[in-house]
Amino acid sequence: MVIIPAIDIKDGRCVRLKQGDMRSATVYSDDPVGMAEHWLAQGARRLHIVDLNGAAAGRPKNEAVIREIVNRVGDKIPVQLGGGIRDLDTVEGYLDAGVSQIVVGTAAVKNPGFLQDACAAFAGHIIAGLDARDGKVAVEGWSKMTGHDVIDLARKFEEYGVESVIYTDIGRDGMLTGVNVEATVRLARELRIPVIASGGLTGMADVKALCDVAPEGIMGVITGRAIYQGTIDFKQAQAEADRLCKEGNG
Repeated sequence: MVIIPAIDIKDGRCVRLKQGDMRSATVYSDDPVGMAEHWLAQGARRLHIVDLNGAAAGRPKNEAVIREIVNRVGDKIPVQLGGGIRDLDTVEGYLDAGVSQIVVGTAAVKNPGFLQDACAAFAGHIIAGLDARDGKVAVEGWSKMTGHDVIDLARKFEEYGVESVIYTDIGRDGMLTGVNVEATVRLARELRIPVIASGGLTGMADVKALCDVAPEGIMGVITGRAIYQGTIDFKQAQAEADRLCKEGNG
Protein backbone atom coordinates (compact mmCIF):
# COMPACT_ATOMS: atom_id res chain seq x y z
CA MET A 1 0.00 0.00 0.00
CA VAL A 2 1.75 3.10 -1.26
CA ILE A 3 0.75 6.37 0.35
CA ILE A 4 1.07 9.05 -2.31
CA PRO A 5 1.44 12.71 -1.32
CA ALA A 6 -0.54 15.09 -3.51
CA ILE A 7 0.83 18.42 -4.66
CA ASP A 8 -2.04 20.42 -6.13
CA ILE A 9 -0.79 23.55 -7.88
CA LYS A 10 -2.85 26.70 -8.29
CA ASP A 11 -1.24 29.95 -9.43
CA GLY A 12 2.20 28.42 -8.82
CA ARG A 13 1.46 27.55 -5.19
CA CYS A 14 0.75 24.29 -3.37
CA VAL A 15 -2.90 24.29 -2.26
CA ARG A 16 -5.75 21.99 -1.32
CA LEU A 17 -9.37 22.38 -2.30
CA LYS A 18 -12.54 21.19 -0.64
CA GLN A 19 -14.61 19.03 -3.00
CA GLY A 20 -12.81 20.50 -5.99
CA ASP A 21 -14.03 24.06 -5.41
CA MET A 22 -11.38 26.46 -6.75
CA ARG A 23 -12.75 29.19 -4.46
CA SER A 24 -11.99 27.09 -1.38
CA ALA A 25 -8.22 26.82 -1.89
CA THR A 26 -6.07 26.64 1.23
CA VAL A 27 -2.46 27.58 0.49
CA TYR A 28 0.06 25.27 2.15
CA SER A 29 3.23 26.41 0.44
CA ASP A 30 4.48 29.01 -2.01
CA ASP A 31 7.16 26.52 -3.06
CA PRO A 32 5.73 23.34 -4.66
CA VAL A 33 9.24 22.26 -5.70
CA GLY A 34 10.44 22.42 -2.11
CA MET A 35 7.32 20.52 -1.05
CA ALA A 36 8.11 17.74 -3.53
CA GLU A 37 11.63 17.51 -2.11
CA HIS A 38 10.20 17.42 1.41
CA TRP A 39 7.98 14.43 0.65
CA LEU A 40 10.86 12.68 -1.08
CA ALA A 41 12.98 13.19 2.06
CA GLN A 42 10.11 11.77 4.15
CA GLY A 43 10.25 8.56 2.13
CA ALA A 44 7.57 9.07 -0.51
CA ARG A 45 7.68 6.42 -3.22
CA ARG A 46 5.50 8.32 -5.69
CA LEU A 47 4.08 11.84 -6.07
CA HIS A 48 0.71 12.91 -7.42
CA ILE A 49 0.79 16.33 -9.07
CA VAL A 50 -2.30 18.22 -10.25
CA ASP A 51 -2.32 21.38 -12.34
CA LEU A 52 -5.53 22.86 -10.95
CA ASN A 53 -5.46 25.88 -13.24
CA GLY A 54 -4.87 23.51 -16.12
CA ALA A 55 -7.83 21.37 -15.14
CA ALA A 56 -10.06 24.45 -15.17
CA ALA A 57 -8.66 25.83 -18.44
CA GLY A 58 -8.35 22.56 -20.33
CA ARG A 59 -4.66 23.10 -21.05
CA PRO A 60 -1.44 23.24 -19.00
CA LYS A 61 -1.06 26.35 -16.86
CA ASN A 62 1.69 25.52 -14.36
CA GLU A 63 4.07 23.74 -16.69
CA ALA A 64 7.23 25.52 -15.58
CA VAL A 65 6.92 24.59 -11.90
CA ILE A 66 5.84 21.04 -12.79
CA ARG A 67 8.90 20.57 -14.99
CA GLU A 68 11.09 21.86 -12.16
CA ILE A 69 9.55 19.34 -9.75
CA VAL A 70 10.29 16.54 -12.20
CA ASN A 71 13.85 17.83 -12.67
CA ARG A 72 14.42 17.67 -8.91
CA VAL A 73 12.74 14.38 -7.96
CA GLY A 74 11.67 12.56 -11.13
CA ASP A 75 14.86 10.52 -11.37
CA LYS A 76 14.33 9.20 -7.84
CA ILE A 77 10.59 8.43 -7.64
CA PRO A 78 7.74 8.25 -10.16
CA VAL A 79 5.71 11.41 -10.66
CA GLN A 80 2.14 11.08 -11.91
CA LEU A 81 0.54 14.21 -13.31
CA GLY A 82 -2.98 15.32 -14.18
CA GLY A 83 -4.84 18.52 -14.93
CA GLY A 84 -5.70 19.93 -18.34
CA ILE A 85 -4.01 17.23 -20.41
CA ARG A 86 -6.23 16.93 -23.46
CA ASP A 87 -3.98 16.10 -26.43
CA LEU A 88 -1.18 13.71 -27.39
CA ASP A 89 1.41 16.45 -27.83
CA THR A 90 0.98 17.51 -24.21
CA VAL A 91 1.24 13.90 -23.05
CA GLU A 92 4.41 13.38 -25.05
CA GLY A 93 5.94 16.64 -23.83
CA TYR A 94 5.45 15.78 -20.18
CA LEU A 95 6.67 12.19 -20.58
CA ASP A 96 9.76 13.46 -22.40
CA ALA A 97 10.33 15.84 -19.47
CA GLY A 98 10.42 12.89 -17.07
CA VAL A 99 6.85 12.51 -15.82
CA SER A 100 6.21 8.78 -15.28
CA GLN A 101 2.44 8.58 -15.67
CA ILE A 102 -0.15 10.93 -17.13
CA VAL A 103 -3.53 11.06 -15.43
CA VAL A 104 -6.36 11.63 -17.89
CA GLY A 105 -9.62 12.65 -16.25
CA THR A 106 -12.17 14.87 -18.00
CA ALA A 107 -10.73 14.11 -21.45
CA ALA A 108 -11.13 10.38 -20.84
CA VAL A 109 -14.85 10.83 -20.30
CA LYS A 110 -15.58 13.51 -22.89
CA ASN A 111 -13.19 12.28 -25.57
CA PRO A 112 -12.61 8.53 -25.10
CA GLY A 113 -10.90 8.35 -28.50
CA PHE A 114 -8.10 10.51 -27.08
CA LEU A 115 -7.66 8.15 -24.13
CA GLN A 116 -7.58 5.16 -26.45
CA ASP A 117 -4.99 6.85 -28.68
CA ALA A 118 -2.89 7.84 -25.66
CA CYS A 119 -2.89 4.27 -24.34
CA ALA A 120 -1.82 2.97 -27.74
CA ALA A 121 0.94 5.55 -28.18
CA PHE A 122 2.24 5.57 -24.60
CA ALA A 123 1.51 2.10 -23.24
CA GLY A 124 2.07 1.76 -19.51
CA HIS A 125 2.12 5.52 -18.93
CA ILE A 126 -1.59 6.41 -18.88
CA ILE A 127 -3.75 6.43 -15.76
CA ALA A 128 -7.50 7.09 -15.89
CA GLY A 129 -8.76 9.46 -13.23
CA LEU A 130 -12.37 8.78 -12.33
CA ASP A 131 -14.02 11.26 -10.00
CA ALA A 132 -17.42 10.20 -8.77
CA ARG A 133 -20.24 10.97 -6.39
CA ASP A 134 -22.81 8.27 -5.60
CA GLY A 135 -21.40 6.09 -8.36
CA LYS A 136 -21.72 8.71 -11.11
CA VAL A 137 -18.76 10.37 -12.80
CA ALA A 138 -18.01 14.11 -12.63
CA VAL A 139 -15.89 16.12 -15.07
CA GLU A 140 -14.31 19.55 -15.52
CA GLY A 141 -12.85 19.93 -12.07
CA TRP A 142 -15.92 18.20 -10.62
CA SER A 143 -18.13 21.10 -11.66
CA LYS A 144 -20.34 18.94 -13.89
CA MET A 145 -21.96 15.60 -13.14
CA THR A 146 -22.48 13.07 -15.92
CA GLY A 147 -24.81 10.11 -16.15
CA HIS A 148 -21.92 7.71 -16.59
CA ASP A 149 -21.61 4.83 -14.14
CA VAL A 150 -18.10 4.73 -12.71
CA ILE A 151 -17.71 0.95 -12.95
CA ASP A 152 -18.90 0.81 -16.56
CA LEU A 153 -16.45 3.54 -17.57
CA ALA A 154 -13.58 1.95 -15.66
CA ARG A 155 -14.13 -1.35 -17.48
CA LYS A 156 -14.08 0.46 -20.82
CA PHE A 157 -10.88 2.30 -19.92
CA GLU A 158 -9.29 -0.97 -18.83
CA GLU A 159 -10.02 -2.34 -22.31
CA TYR A 160 -8.29 0.70 -23.81
CA GLY A 161 -5.14 -0.21 -21.89
CA VAL A 162 -4.86 2.24 -18.98
CA GLU A 163 -2.16 1.29 -16.49
CA SER A 164 -4.37 1.89 -13.45
CA VAL A 165 -7.37 3.87 -12.23
CA ILE A 166 -7.49 6.62 -9.62
CA TYR A 167 -10.88 6.60 -7.94
CA THR A 168 -11.81 9.79 -6.12
CA ASP A 169 -14.93 10.15 -4.03
CA ILE A 170 -15.54 13.85 -4.62
CA GLY A 171 -18.00 14.10 -1.77
CA ARG A 172 -15.12 13.37 0.60
CA ASP A 173 -12.09 14.92 -1.08
CA GLY A 174 -10.48 17.57 1.08
CA MET A 175 -13.09 17.07 3.79
CA LEU A 176 -11.16 14.75 6.14
CA THR A 177 -14.21 12.49 6.48
CA GLY A 178 -12.57 9.15 5.75
CA VAL A 179 -11.91 7.18 2.57
CA ASN A 180 -14.92 5.58 0.87
CA VAL A 181 -13.39 2.12 1.20
CA GLU A 182 -16.58 0.28 0.26
CA ALA A 183 -16.97 2.06 -3.09
CA THR A 184 -13.25 1.72 -3.84
CA VAL A 185 -13.35 -2.03 -3.20
CA ARG A 186 -16.49 -2.38 -5.30
CA LEU A 187 -14.66 -0.83 -8.23
CA ALA A 188 -11.41 -2.75 -7.70
CA ARG A 189 -13.26 -6.08 -7.74
CA GLU A 190 -14.55 -5.32 -11.23
CA LEU A 191 -11.10 -4.62 -12.69
CA ARG A 192 -7.89 -6.53 -13.35
CA ILE A 193 -5.73 -3.37 -13.20
CA PRO A 194 -4.78 -1.66 -9.92
CA VAL A 195 -6.94 0.99 -8.29
CA ILE A 196 -5.54 3.97 -6.40
CA ALA A 197 -7.88 5.36 -3.74
CA SER A 198 -8.33 9.09 -3.32
CA GLY A 199 -10.46 11.45 -1.30
CA GLY A 200 -11.01 11.75 2.43
CA LEU A 201 -7.94 10.08 3.97
CA THR A 202 -7.95 11.33 7.55
CA GLY A 203 -6.00 9.11 9.92
CA MET A 204 -4.45 5.74 10.61
CA ALA A 205 -7.86 4.05 10.71
CA ASP A 206 -8.17 4.77 6.97
CA VAL A 207 -4.70 3.37 6.32
CA LYS A 208 -5.58 0.17 8.21
CA ALA A 209 -8.90 -0.17 6.39
CA LEU A 210 -7.17 0.15 3.03
CA CYS A 211 -4.44 -2.34 3.98
CA ASP A 212 -7.17 -4.81 4.90
CA VAL A 213 -8.58 -4.62 1.38
CA ALA A 214 -5.32 -4.17 -0.56
CA PRO A 215 -5.52 -7.76 -1.89
CA GLU A 216 -8.69 -6.74 -3.75
CA GLY A 217 -6.47 -4.74 -6.10
CA ILE A 218 -5.96 -1.44 -4.30
CA MET A 219 -2.31 -0.47 -4.69
CA GLY A 220 -2.20 2.90 -2.99
CA VAL A 221 -3.95 5.99 -1.70
CA ILE A 222 -3.46 9.66 -2.51
CA THR A 223 -3.41 12.03 0.43
CA GLY A 224 -3.35 15.80 0.62
CA ARG A 225 -5.07 17.76 3.36
CA ALA A 226 -4.38 15.12 6.02
CA ILE A 227 -0.60 15.29 5.64
CA TYR A 228 -0.58 19.07 5.27
CA GLN A 229 -2.77 19.71 8.32
CA GLY A 230 -1.12 16.98 10.38
CA THR A 231 -4.06 14.67 11.04
CA ILE A 232 -1.71 11.96 9.82
CA ASP A 233 2.07 11.74 9.88
CA PHE A 234 3.16 10.68 6.40
CA LYS A 235 6.34 8.84 7.38
CA GLN A 236 4.63 6.96 10.21
CA ALA A 237 1.64 6.17 8.00
CA GLN A 238 3.79 4.59 5.29
CA ALA A 239 5.72 2.56 7.84
CA GLU A 240 2.48 1.35 9.41
CA ALA A 241 1.02 0.52 6.00
CA ASP A 242 4.12 -1.55 5.20
CA ARG A 243 3.80 -3.42 8.49
CA LEU A 244 0.07 -4.07 8.17
CA CYS A 245 0.24 -5.18 4.56
CA LYS A 246 3.18 -7.47 5.31
CA GLU A 247 1.24 -9.05 8.16
CA GLY A 248 -1.81 -9.40 5.98
CA ASN A 249 0.20 -11.17 3.29
CA GLY A 250 2.03 -13.29 5.77
